[in-house]
Amino acid sequence: MSEPSHTLSFPQLARTIAARESETLFQSARRGGVRIVGACGGRGSCGTCVVRVVEGEVEHQGEKRGEERGAAGGDRKWLRACRMSARSDCTVEVAPRSLAPVVRAEAEVAGAAETLAVDTLISARDIAVDKPSLNDPASDLERLRRALGATTGTIDIAAARQLPGLLRAGDWSLRARLRGDELIGVAPAGSPSLGLAVDLGTTNVAAFLVDLDSGARLASLGIENPQAAWGADVISRINHAARHPEGGEELRAAACSAIAALAHDLCHAVGAGTGDIVDLAVCGNTAMHHLLLGLPVSQLGRAPFVAALREGLDLKARELGLSFCPGCRVHVAPNVGGFVGGDHVTALLATEERWRAGGTSLVMDIGTNTEITLIHDGEFLSASCPSGPALEGGHISCGMRAAEGAIERVSLVDGRIAVAVIGGQEPVGLCGSGVLDAMATLHRAGILDHRGRIAGEHADVLETAGKRVAVLAPGVHFTQDDVRAVQLAKAAIRAGVEMLLDAAGLQENDIERFIIAGAFGAYIDVASGIATGLFPDLPTVRFEQVGNAAGLGIRQMLASERARSRAAELAGRCRYVELSTIAGFQKCFIKHLGFPSARHIQ
Repeated sequence: MSEPSHTLSFPQLARTIAARESETLFQSARRGGVRIVGACGGRGSCGTCVVRVVEGEVEHQGEKRGEERGAAGGDRKWLRACRMSARSDCTVEVAPRSLAPVVRAEAEVAGAAETLAVDTLISARDIAVDKPSLNDPASDLERLRRALGATTGTIDIAAARQLPGLLRAGDWSLRARLRGDELIGVAPAGSPSLGLAVDLGTTNVAAFLVDLDSGARLASLGIENPQAAWGADVISRINHAARHPEGGEELRAAACSAIAALAHDLCHAVGAGTGDIVDLAVCGNTAMHHLLLGLPVSQLGRAPFVAALREGLDLKARELGLSFCPGCRVHVAPNVGGFVGGDHVTALLATEERWRAGGTSLVMDIGTNTEITLIHDGEFLSASCPSGPALEGGHISCGMRAAEGAIERVSLVDGRIAVAVIGGQEPVGLCGSGVLDAMATLHRAGILDHRGRIAGEHADVLETAGKRVAVLAPGVHFTQDDVRAVQLAKAAIRAGVEMLLDAAGLQENDIERFIIAGAFGAYIDVASGIATGLFPDLPTVRFEQVGNAAGLGIRQMLASERARSRAAELAGRCRYVELSTIAGFQKCFIKHLGFPSARHIQ
């Protein structure tokens, strides 16, 4: 007997999808490609996936309730999609935070050059080939080799399949695309040779289209990582891949679909086709790296957090299901160890001019998985901090991505909370750049005590459902659970910094350059970071916010073989430090949960 199936209509999206009775509305939406925010991946622990069932009947946590069904227009509540299953055709309203379009998926490195130095194995030649005759019946490949004036070592089989048709369609003229002495593709004469660099982040995926003849960056684009439907953090995704037979393939396919979609849109923007992409370079943390390649990840989720492989890897793009130039290869950046992955290696590569002069530098890429490297006297100490998605707005009750309607700044004006909103619209949630501001402002207003407890009497504090919340804007509340989530994230990062300094025999004041990388890090207010205890109490002039350094580093690796070699060298020089094995880490972590008692900001 087949399982009952119903339809879910989403009028805001003009979409209708199928829903099975055995799955939740959240699972149905994920399967049908409808985005509903769910930081915990649908496990019921975050409460961010709220929807309103406008019409239809649902079952809520195994018990039918009248408030979820009946005639349209009734008193319908916002309820968690991961706790409801359809029992009839339903019309569903999605919360505004799930609908807002991303406006900050990636940020540039400050002062980054738009043209890269090209040093690549890729080459292309426009040639004319002699027509065959009864007196010269050589094969198409032999004729092509003669025209090239050199012996082509190998030919990609998919390129060989293209060759006869393109030769004849182009009146025996074409562009030969080569990697070294391998013929990887053929195309009409004059076709561009494009490269695609991808920063596969846990939260966002940023892609950059580069002209490999000139080194010019032609276009860039960022989107939310579709793997977020299985959880905002890497552990949720690792658990899904490990516990469900199809889980790893679902996550691999999601990552590849993001790359394919970005490639399509970027090529379309410059009047090219995805077949003109002849080389691809990708970086990501260790979990993203493994999930993209379909490698086992269960061993990453438990101590000692061992990667299947750490070296840089080259494979054909079609092995990932990507339809680019027939012989297009993918170069995946090397990892360091644990969760310190290729994205941090590329960030080190891109910021080398900033830390190479000597002294003591710290490079931090803040995100769902925060990676840190302390550079001192030629030694590189690297660690990964399980900061989770709170600092980027995940696992926050009012959290959302950096989209229109998101509160991006929180301040105190005449003793009352004031906010700045992306797009100047009515606020619907709080994004990552506003999270630290909110914490710092609430503490300064006396709403949060030094331990992070909502304790003060204030006009912007109200009690709802027996709990006190801080009101950032109408309908946007910062709860005690939100405060705790941010405290855990910032304490993990700060403890990581302190442990690396201890390992090197240094103090916080020895840090001469504190380099903050990452698209999210570009929008952090450093003063709020110091005030909350996320960053050490250093003069603000020592901090440098460089934006998406991983994006620049992977572009450099796309365009240059020397950059790929240098990245491999940097990965090899980094000594991975597993923080959980260090005596005193837990004590240090607890010490940094509260607000610092004193600080100076210069």
